[in-house]
Amino acid sequence: MQVFGLPGHVIRNAGRASRLLGAQTSTIEATRRRDAVARWRRAMKDGLSADQAAHAVGVPRSTLYRWEAQPAPKSRRPHRMRANGWSRELRAEVERLRCDFPFWGKDKLGPLLRKAGQVVSNATVGRILKSLVERGRVTPVPQLIRKIGRKCAAKARPHAVRKPKDVVFERPGDIVQIDTLTVSLAPNLAVKHFDAYDVHAKWTVAKPYRSATAKNAADFLDKVTAEMPWPVKAIQIDGGSEFMAEFETACAAKAIPLYVLPPRSPKLNGAVERCNGAWRYEFYATVDLPTNIDSIAEHVDAFQHLYNHHRPHGALDGLTPNEYLKICRDRITHPSHMS
Repeated sequence: MQVFGLPGHVIRNAGRASRLLGAQTSTIEATRRRDAVARWRRAMKDGLSADQAAHAVGVPRSTLYRWEAQPAPKSRRPHRMRANGWSRELRAEVERLRCDFPFWGKDKLGPLLRKAGQVVSNATVGRILKSLVERGRVTPVPQLIRKIGRKCAAKARPHAVRKPKDVVFERPGDIVQIDTLTVSLAPNLAVKHFDAYDVHAKWTVAKPYRSATAKNAADFLDKVTAEMPWPVKAIQIDGGSEFMAEFETACAAKAIPLYVLPPRSPKLNGAVERCNGAWRYEFYATVDLPTNIDSIAEHVDAFQHLYNHHRPHGALDGLTPNEYLKICRDRITHPSHMS
C-alpha cells in the first residue's frame, strides 16, 4: 500500500489560508484596540481622569494614545533583512543539480555539493532551493508529481506464517523485503515493478514485468540473489499470490527463509514501501519510457545503479548504500580492539 503526500492544490491553498489567517488576525487586533480606546474615552466622559480611565480599561495611557492614533498593529518584519550568504556559483550549481534530479531536496543535494568541494550546509541548500522556487527557476515537487495509475484491486490473502519472535535482523543481508508496484505508463500499458530492498544497507534491486505472477517472482528472485552485495539470509513479503507457488518453491530450493506478513499489515514492510515511492516518483514519473519491457528494464537497471551508488540516503547520514557497505566491510575486516 502506497501512502503519498498532499496534492499540490491542497499545499498551495494551505499557503493562501495562512496569509488570509494573518490578515484576519491583524483585523481582529485592530478591532480590539479600537474597542479599548472607545471604553477609555467613555470612562473619561463619565468623570474619570485619563489615568483612572486607563486603569479601569487595563491598558497604559500612553498605549491608548498610540492605539488611538494607529489602531492597526505594525509589521514585525525587521527593517534590515539578512543578506543571502551564498555565491552565484553555488546557486548555479544547486540549480543545475536540482534540474538533473528534480525530486531531490537539501538532504540529497547537500552531500553531493560537499563531495564536489563546496562548503555548504543542508540548511543553506534548502534556503537556496526556496529562493529558486520563489524566482521560478525550479519547479516545486508537488507540481512535478503527475497522477499514476492506482494499484490493482487487493486480492484475498491466505493464512500466513509470521516471523518468529526470537529472529533478529542486525546486519546487511539479514532481511530483504520484496514487494510489487503497479505503474500505468499509458491507458493500456501497465508495468508490474518488482522491488527488493535490504532494510539495513538501503540497497535496492528491481525489475519490471508485464504481469505479477509467481513465475515472474521466481525469476526475479534469481536477480535478487545475484545482485545483492551480501548473501540474502531471509526474505519478507506480503501475502500476495505472486509470492506463492513457484516463488515459494524457489526460496525453499535456495534455502532462504520466507517470512509472510499477517493480513492488512503493510507497515511491517515499510522500508520497501518507501523505496517503492522513490521508484514511482523519482523514476517512473520523470522518465519518458519506451513500451518494450526489455527496454524499460535497461532504464530500470540504470536508475538502480544511480540509487545504490550515487543517491545520498538520509538514513545513512548522507552516504550512498555502496559507501555504507564499504564501511561495514571494513569494520568486519578490521574489527575494533574495543569489541
